Amino acid sequence: RFLVVFCFCFFTIGDDVSFVHQEERFVFVKAGDDLSLQCSYEPDVGTRFYWYKQILGQKLRLISSFYKYNSDYTFYGEFNNNPRFKLDTENHKNHLNISDLHISDSGTYYCASSFAYNFDIGEGTTVSVEGSDVNVQALVHQSESESVHPGDSVTLNCTVHTGTCDGERSVYWFKKSEDPQPGIIYTHGGTNDQCERKPDTQTHTCVYNLPILDVNHTHAGTYYCAVASCGHITIGNGTKVDFEKESLVLVYFLSGALGFTTILIVLLSFSVYKMKSKNNIQFSVDQSAVQKTKTFKSNK
Repeated sequence: RFLVVFCFCFFTIGDDVSFVHQEERFVFVKAGDDLSLQCSYEPDVGTRFYWYKQILGQKLRLISSFYKYNSDYTFYGEFNNNPRFKLDTENHKNHLNISDLHISDSGTYYCASSFAYNFDIGEGTTVSVEGSDVNVQALVHQSESESVHPGDSVTLNCTVHTGTCDGERSVYWFKKSEDPQPGIIYTHGGTNDQCERKPDTQTHTCVYNLPILDVNHTHAGTYYCAVASCGHITIGNGTKVDFEKESLVLVYFLSGALGFTTILIVLLSFSVYKMKSKNNIQFSVDQSAVQKTKTFKSNK
């Protein structure tokens, strides 16, 4: 069900240019903070606007809706009559403001619009709320960066410390790059595979790998590892995959060699020219001497 929902989202936003614009793709905040999820829209499109929330592995949940020709808006389900959630709908905006963030507010939030039979959904903003009780939720560690050359293979690592949560976990990999299409690129579900329990504790340490073969420039970007467990989602700080710059020493060497070769060619050309000119002059002198000799003999 989860994959069907995501395919629907990608199909909808990939078909045409999106008329709703979400500013940020990933947000990392702490419990108790306030957050404003910004969404703007074109003034001449859409009549109704919505916010949806999706927790990894679950279906979309409708948060709110409003009709742009009426300032009233409606919240639904668990978000109804919740003073922490408010909408800002002034001046072509559909901003969702959340105060006193809870860990349960983690998830991906989608801004959407509709008109007649057209439904347009934004790229989504993934929110990760970090709590002070690190023993409850998982901790995710990733290396900061990986430098590669085109054609190389690289394996990205995600180390998860599960805390006291011993339930089923789902691990997802996101990629953030200049490509406007958001997306989950890999999922992994399971509990104890790839995990080791620390002695005398309830904590598991799990390592999840994402291999990338035959790397090319389309693979450049930041890869985020996300772990959903015990009702919470935790996202790592991301690993940036970038290409190593070619060694400047080689560039300087080749440039110097090219310069030396050019100078040598110029000098050789000049030498050949001088030798040819000298030979031409000598030939002219010899010809003149021969001519004079012939003339002298003729006069005799």
